Amino acid sequence: MHRRSFLSSSVATAVTAASLSTAAEARASGGTGLKVGAGRAAIGIPSSLLPLDNFTTVHDDLYVRILLLESGSRRVALTVLDLTSISAEAISAIRAVITKAAGVATADIVVTVTHTFSAPHVNSTSTGTGTAQYVEQIKQAASTAVAVAVKGLKAARVGYGTGRCDVNVNRDVLTADGWWLGTGEAGTSDKSVGVTRFDDEDGNPIAVLMNYSVQSSVMMESVMASGDLPITADLAGAAVQHVEKQYGGDTVGFFLVGSCGDQAPAFRSKRYTIDKDKKWSQVDAQDAGWLLLTVQGERLGTEVVRVSETIKTAGAGASSPLRLVTDTVTVGTTAGGHPTGPTKTYDFTPTGTADVPIWVLQVGDGVFAGVEPELSTDTALSIKKHSPFPHTAVLSMLEGGSKNMAEARGYARITYEAMDSSYAQGAAETVAAKIGDMLDALRG
Repeated sequence: MHRRSFLSSSVATAVTAASLSTAAEARASGGTGLKVGAGRAAIGIPSSLLPLDNFTTVHDDLYVRILLLESGSRRVALTVLDLTSISAEAISAIRAVITKAAGVATADIVVTVTHTFSAPHVNSTSTGTGTAQYVEQIKQAASTAVAVAVKGLKAARVGYGTGRCDVNVNRDVLTADGWWLGTGEAGTSDKSVGVTRFDDEDGNPIAVLMNYSVQSSVMMESVMASGDLPITADLAGAAVQHVEKQYGGDTVGFFLVGSCGDQAPAFRSKRYTIDKDKKWSQVDAQDAGWLLLTVQGERLGTEVVRVSETIKTAGAGASSPLRLVTDTVTVGTTAGGHPTGPTKTYDFTPTGTADVPIWVLQVGDGVFAGVEPELSTDTALSIKKHSPFPHTAVLSMLEGGSKNMAEARGYARITYEAMDSSYAQGAAETVAAKIGDMLDALRG
């Protein structure tokens, strides 16, 4: 089984550049109200670049979406890319573009990916001319998106809501040879959909953000009847497109991936099946997979719109600050593996420690807390349960993303997430506790 994984090399850089808002800054920025601007632009992938990372055709466009948030002298940018992962080099290039166009400090630019598995990895430009051209296309899209966001920056109101959607499923299943990947209906899943809506002063939506726990992997590794391996924004893209079509105009939709480590779409084109003897195999629906993608994206997008329409936005004043805080926590590490099948024995050999960066963005009564690794459901649910904020979104795949960070049960079962992780057992629980401390400090 080919698992598309990528470990960002930017941890130290992110930690060094990160900033911690002081209480004085928060009070100063809160008094003048909130301004918001949003922009999007497609990442052009010309046919001359194909094949790229084994992808041979483009089914639908990948996008760069940028949300600018301003309060007083503080300006923060949230950048969401329809990618699997992205290198530290490319993130630095994107940050430079945003800083130049929008005047946002480097440390105040939060970068994340939707984690679609049907997009070429963004590696170092030194790996080849094709990759260098790919990075240049991403930079151009970021430049266009941030220009639109800057031009549209205006006084804004914010509101939050929560819905429920059943398009994700726990992917851990018990086979005859141990725990593996499949459709684990009895496993834990967080079906909640967190929705954030930013309006202008007239009540017109500027941006709609969705936070949902699922990998965008409906079409992952599905090869078409023609032999093509297509590029697609997958489930995240389909859901966002539905939202944007419903609102039309300049409203920009954002997908913020949640605890995706142990969550897959309920229906995948290239899927795992388990027989009565608990033996596993894979089947590829090929071109028929697009219907699975359309239906699930529409279902998620429909719920987001429904919740969005119930939200009453309010201005963010002195009591509703804009804050971005960052910190790190030290966790144990292991020799991460490359699992290709289930096993009943595995040696999680300790290798040392690593610092895990944490980002927390507060906008009014809502907070977005995230890390680089793919978190699992139990971890995110614990963070939400203990959060002092009425609206808490938990994010994975910040700063380009890194390998899984499994919870304790994953190590006990020897799941894919545990074997794939470079973090030792207990790391997820340590991260959750640290995020809890940071949220308590903000709320206090």
